[in-house]
Amino acid sequence: MNSMRHDTRLDPFVEHYSARAQGLRVSAVRALFAVANRPEIVSLAGGMPNIKDLPLDEISDHIARMIRDHGMQVMQYGSGQGEPRIREQICEVMAEESSVADPDDITITAGSQQALDLVTRIFCDPGDVILAESPSYVGALGTFQSYQAEVVHVACDGDGLIPEAITETASRLREQGKRIKFLYTIPNFNNPSGVTQPVERRRRIIECCADAGVLVVEDNPYGLLTLDADPLPAMRSLDPSVIYLGSFSKTFAPGFRVGWVCAPHGVREKLVLAQESATLCPPVFSQFAISDYLENSDWRGQIRVFRDMYRVRRDTMLATLEREMPEGCSWTRPAGGFFVWVTLPEGLDASAMLPRGVNARVAFVPGPAFFADGQGSRNVRLSYCFPPPDRIAMGVERFAQVVRGELEILKTFGMHTPSHTNPTTGPGPDLT
Repeated sequence: MNSMRHDTRLDPFVEHYSARAQGLRVSAVRALFAVANRPEIVSLAGGMPNIKDLPLDEISDHIARMIRDHGMQVMQYGSGQGEPRIREQICEVMAEESSVADPDDITITAGSQQALDLVTRIFCDPGDVILAESPSYVGALGTFQSYQAEVVHVACDGDGLIPEAITETASRLREQGKRIKFLYTIPNFNNPSGVTQPVERRRRIIECCADAGVLVVEDNPYGLLTLDADPLPAMRSLDPSVIYLGSFSKTFAPGFRVGWVCAPHGVREKLVLAQESATLCPPVFSQFAISDYLENSDWRGQIRVFRDMYRVRRDTMLATLEREMPEGCSWTRPAGGFFVWVTLPEGLDASAMLPRGVNARVAFVPGPAFFADGQGSRNVRLSYCFPPPDRIAMGVERFAQVVRGELEILKTFGMHTPSHTNPTTGPGPDLT
């Protein structure tokens, strides 16, 4: 008789994981992918860039030539900091937003998501505090949580972070004996809110952080995808001590997984060491492929093509929201980027609505995914970047139908009195 006990636990290794591993969580956006990718579903959930307008034949020819002529170099190990030529070219890209950078201050990463991970790794110990917008990028929140940092949201209005709220929050946390390591912000077309900080607001935020002794980490994947005007100066252009995260995922293609950090010399040294311990070197082939694209293609013209394409999609979403959404709803009107942030009438719960949305063949992301503290129950992020305009209109119509259905249920049971928010005015001072 076999006397060995059969382990019936779903994961027999559960007792062996580190405390840090216990903090890993499934992304609410990634969890939707299996459903959202079904052909009958209109997905307004993911932030997947639309790359159909890239000159794929031209890019293919360039990559084939690159392999033929330089294959022994582009398919070999490389520098932990990243290849010199692409770091020079990144400085040219950053100059489009008035930021003067030195190639030696650039560290290449596997997308800006790894940049977030490395920055958090070198600055944060368990229990340290990171300040973040309210709401904030779900991928950043997951990274911060994985390093056992505490995220504290700072109040926002229609112009982004409120400077006085940074000062008040930092003072309150210090009185509690907590260590604030940095402020994380997406100043251009915030993910998920779509809100953009005006230049003067950026100056005030930097000043308030300097007074409070708090570093600023600027995440800027969407800055060049402005839809109504020229790009605004990056926060780093106003203060070179700002740690800047960039990416080619939105302005070229996400599959290459190339991003970067631009940071002061001492921080850069730590980033390179962290990069080498994580990957030895960032993806060399991808760096050369993007460098070749920047060298031999009209990348500025391609960004203009992307802007025109996304503008049509954004305008379609906003027009359909205006036409279809019931009274009591409001939403942001982004000047670029990928997302619209919807606030639902009182009494509605976005997470509870999601299964009914999927049943109505539309996917969206409920607001609580973008908060570390449970806020956002009345909020929804809608993405206009990937579906064609007719599908966007169809998806918003289905979403509005779900909202109307929820309001009817509340009305039937006497649980809801419609507010008189004018949906054309966008959000009030509190974006949550």
